[in-house]
Amino acid sequence: MKTFQFAAVLALAGTAALGQDAPRFFAETYPSHALGPAMQWYGSLGGEGAELDSATRELVMLGAAAQIPCDYCVYAHAKNARAAGATEAQIKEAVAAAAAVRMWSTVLNGMSYDYTAFTEEIDQMHGGQ
Repeated sequence: MKTFQFAAVLALAGTAALGQDAPRFFAETYPSHALGPAMQWYGSLGGEGAELDSATRELVMLGAAAQIPCDYCVYAHAKNARAAGATEAQIKEAVAAAAAVRMWSTVLNGMSYDYTAFTEEIDQMHGGQ
């Protein structure tokens, strides 16, 4: 239940008071003078003006966490994604999509593919836009 509450707080709250209600793992690991603003910023990603729904946001965060890689983040964002309504199929797809980006990034960077040629080809694929 606490994980769901934490996900809900991060998704819905964007107040300075968040620093006082921060989970212990944040409060014990982050400078106390900066915790309130950090939690406010983090919570604002899911605040009123958020364009992504909480499940999508957690899937994005899970994909990034898998690439870092961070066991803590993978656990939390997978749990948060499920709590926000993401299915196991969506979780698998988000992680696989992140892996695909990493793979092609490795290939293109490793082969020093010409960046200008790359951007021109991508622009052509999108009708020159």
